[in-house]
Amino acid sequence: MIQVSHLSFSYTANPIIQDMSFSVDKGEIFGFLGPSGAGKSTLQRILLGMLPHYQGSVRVNGVECKHHGADFYASIGVDFEFSTLYEKLSARENLQFFSSLYRRQARSIPELLAMVGLENDADKRVSAYSKGMKSRLNFVKALLHDPALLFLDEPTSGLDPTNSRLMKDMILEEKRRGKTILLTTHNMQDAAELCDRVAFIVGGRIFALDSPHSLIMSRGAAQVTYTWFDEGERTASCPMDRLSEDARLQTLVAQNRLRSIHSSEPTLNDIFLEITGRTLV
Repeated sequence: MIQVSHLSFSYTANPIIQDMSFSVDKGEIFGFLGPSGAGKSTLQRILLGMLPHYQGSVRVNGVECKHHGADFYASIGVDFEFSTLYEKLSARENLQFFSSLYRRQARSIPELLAMVGLENDADKRVSAYSKGMKSRLNFVKALLHDPALLFLDEPTSGLDPTNSRLMKDMILEEKRRGKTILLTTHNMQDAAELCDRVAFIVGGRIFALDSPHSLIMSRGAAQVTYTWFDEGERTASCPMDRLSEDARLQTLVAQNRLRSIHSSEPTLNDIFLEITGRTLV
């Protein structure tokens, strides 16, 4: 679906993207993860054909992005972090207008509005919508022409837990419908929950690229931490894969002296910090 080979780009003498190569398979959710200024938005604009003056090769749906034609966007849907809706129009009017821009048969507007719980507010001006309502409407706007490829930029940013869960469920449903999804985010929890593979980007370079699970497990097995009482509370830890070798733990279990036991593994954020030396802020 997407092939990037030795991509470099700069606005000035300082490079924004440096010798970047990766591919995205059809039907995959692929995440670009990195702090502000890492090059994620620039990379997204290149993939969307908005910045043609790059070096290297960037092919989307078999088309070199710097040479795309008018039909390039017929199979692409974009949900920017900030709303691109017309505030003086209602939700229904917004969707009717944007659907008129495509030759492809539009998905049912009433069904899309119902999907995001906006059917009762369909004729209300968007200017009266909350941030969460605008985010949901902006998302289904990107689905109007049923594109094969979706670009999602911080899709859960600023949403409350309920709307964030709704958004993630909708993203997974679009994956089940066969869409390829590129997710740009600095939210590691979203990435771990949604992405098949992620790329860690800092300073315009890819520092790591793999599935969230593989990245986490490659940095060491999960740890088991347990406590017991022996003239005060004591705590010890042991790698999950060496539990049978921990004689003290075996003794505490046999004597029923454990006060607590729990397992933990590094988070994707921990791995990002370890690999790149940077946090996501």
